[in-house]
This record gives sequence, C-alpha cells and structure tokens, in this order.
Amino acid sequence: MQSSPAGCPPTRTAPQPFPLQELMGSEASPVLYHAVAQFRQAAEDLSLDTGLREKLSRPERILAISIPTRMDDGSWRYFTGYRVQHSTARGPAKGGIRYHPEVNVGEVMALAMWMTWKCAVVRIPFGGAKGGVACDPRTMSEGELERMTRRFVAGLAECIGPETDIPAPDVYTNPQVMAWIMDEYSKRHGCAAPGVVTGKPTALGGIVGRDGATGAGVAHCVLWALEQLGLPAEGCRLAVQGFGNCATWACEHLQAAGCKTIAVSDSRGGVHNPKGLDTDAVMTHKLQTGTVATFPGGEQVTNDDLLTLECDVLIPAALENQITAGNAGQIKARVVAEGANGPTTPDADQVLHDRGIVVLPDILANAGGVTVSYFEWVQNQQGLYWSEAEVAERLASTMSRAFTEVWTAGEKDRTDLRRAATKLAVARVAEAISLRGM
Repeated sequence: MQSSPAGCPPTRTAPQPFPLQELMGSEASPVLYHAVAQFRQAAEDLSLDTGLREKLSRPERILAISIPTRMDDGSWRYFTGYRVQHSTARGPAKGGIRYHPEVNVGEVMALAMWMTWKCAVVRIPFGGAKGGVACDPRTMSEGELERMTRRFVAGLAECIGPETDIPAPDVYTNPQVMAWIMDEYSKRHGCAAPGVVTGKPTALGGIVGRDGATGAGVAHCVLWALEQLGLPAEGCRLAVQGFGNCATWACEHLQAAGCKTIAVSDSRGGVHNPKGLDTDAVMTHKLQTGTVATFPGGEQVTNDDLLTLECDVLIPAALENQITAGNAGQIKARVVAEGANGPTTPDADQVLHDRGIVVLPDILANAGGVTVSYFEWVQNQQGLYWSEAEVAERLASTMSRAFTEVWTAGEKDRTDLRRAATKLAVARVAEAISLRGM
C-alpha cells in the first residue's frame, strides 16, 4: 500500500493489468499474438461489450511450476511446467498437456484460448485450458518421464480434477503419460479418479476410438468441404505435414474414401511421390528408422517445400505458424485442413482467402479429439461405456452439426471459415458469461 495522510484510509495501489501486451510482444510466443488477433476480430464482428472483451482476452488462471526431477544418472534437473485455464464459463476447463523443448507461457496461453473456442464450436460443455513442460522427451528415459510427470502433478493437484480441469494428451504425450497423471492424482486424493484425464488406456477407463478421433474429425471435415465445393474425393491428392497420430488416421479415413496421399513429412523432412504413397509402409519405415524422410518410395522433400506442392488438400498437422504471409501465395491446394493448432498466421489467412483457398480452421477441423475426450469424460462420470461404433457415430454427428453451422455462417457473412467459427464460438462463450452474471 502507498502512504496516506494521517486520519485517512490508506490508498490502495491500483491492480496491475495482466501483462498480455508484454507476452504478445515476446518473440518466443508470436502464436499468442495471433490468437488474440483472431479473438479481437470476432469481438469486433459481434460488437462485444468492452468488459467481455477484456475478460475473454486474458486467461482466468496461469500456473507456472518448477519440477525437480531425478535423472537416471542420479543428477537432478529442474524443468518448468505450465497450466493455463482460459475460461470455465461453459464448464470445466479442458485441454492437453504437451512435452516439448519450445513450450513457453505465451504459447500455452494461446492454445488455452483456442481450446475455449474449439469446445464452443462443437457445443460440448467445457471451457479451455492447456498445459506443457519445457523438456525434450526424445532424450529422456521412460523412468525420467514418469518421475517428471508425477512431480508435475504434485504441483497441479489443486487445480485439476474431474469437475474443474481435465488434461489430455498433446504433442509428445500419450495414454501412458495420462495413466501416470491419473494414478498420481488418485493417490493424492485417496480414491480412483478416472475422470481427471482423458486419452487414458482403455484398461483404465479410456474410450475406444480415442486414438483416431482427431484424424477422423479432420477427414470428416475434408470430405464435407469437398462435397460443398463440388470436388470428387476419388483421386483427391493429399499432402500432409506432420505424419503423427492425427495425420495417419486422417489419411486412413480419406484413402478409404478414394483419396491418395502424395507427400508426408515429420520433423526431419519428408517424402513425395505424385503417384501416391503406401502410408502403411511409410509408417512402418518411420517406426524402424525414426523418420519418414528416408522412405525409399519417393523423393525427399523439406517441410517448407511440402507446403507448396501440387495437391488438392493440404493438411498441416505439425506445429504452429507453418503457413505464413511469406509462403501463402505459393500454396497450391484447394483446401487446407488444419490438423495442428494454429498452423496458419492471420496474415496468411487473408492471402489464402483472397486466393479462394478454403481453410478448415483448427477449432473446427481438429475438434474430433476433444469431442471424443468429452465422451470419455461422460463415460467415466456415469460408469457407462459405449462401443467403438457408437463412439464413431456420435463423433460424426457432432462434427457434422458443427461443420454445417460454421459453413452456413461463413456463407451468410461472406467471410472465411476461421472468422465464422471464431465468431460463433466467442458469441457462445460470451452468452454463458452474461447469463452467469460474471
């Protein structure tokens, strides 16, 4: 408190605004600038009240945790982990936890905001959150990863839970990591709590079909977009950046519909064959060698060059900020389906829209994962479990409704699908805040 004249109540220091501008200006987290720019456009389109704009432009909670971890050689390393809860207006916070060397608070803030919009787009009663640990899991043993994860949960234990914040897998995390989180949380609370995470192994209450849910959602959106554009799926050429879980399942579903995959890549590079790739053989090669780049069934291609190949559908399924104003003018695809979060910058969005390229935005296209995560959470809460066919049917129905609403809104407003989807999502979250009287 500041000093004040005798006999007068003390003058309180005005609360300092959250340092969003500082984080937005950080070179380490340009993705936050892009997320906020997209939100502000939606807020402008909706003529949103100033108070609601301020509330939704910043997270409700940011937690930074120091994670001491004993390594296999007996030494100790200190990792930094984050959990950001952007909004809980529509329900418990929901979002993945990623392990990656470049994790930083600005990135996690952006991803949490996108999770809020994603859940609202598909109308599931969750808010948005995200988490991450700045580490390189590729250089760590399973024992080191488990010890780090359990110490991370120790720091998160008071802010996650089945009714408050439900983590899930993300980049370089998997069902095993979710199992460790569930176990550690359950031990600390003295009871089994399968609903604290989703994406668990089925033996611990996970849902059948979760592994392929994100890719299936991408594939559904691609096929519906091709139908709207009057383009046949048969012979449709796919180029995929980031041949991981999402992309492999998307390719499998799309190839079943008649599409062919002509290029794939991972962090070390890619392979291109205009006649088509045997993606099963590509995945086998990756499991044996650690990369798709050396697959003998085509020519090597860089990640940058893959984005500008001749193709019909481009699926960026790697990391953020891959399609920029610098390369958007060279994109040759008719449809860009965002399997990753934030792969296209706002400047690139405008370039693609002006060129007539349809972008299926991440908050719609890759929402299959969080949709089936919601189904898993419902099953855990109710103790009732569905068959894989029932899960697939519910997923298709949920994604179909969301796609139709976004496509219709885009046509009505004569705008690109990201702007339409974000506007719909922000309106739904703002309505929930207003109704709750927050």
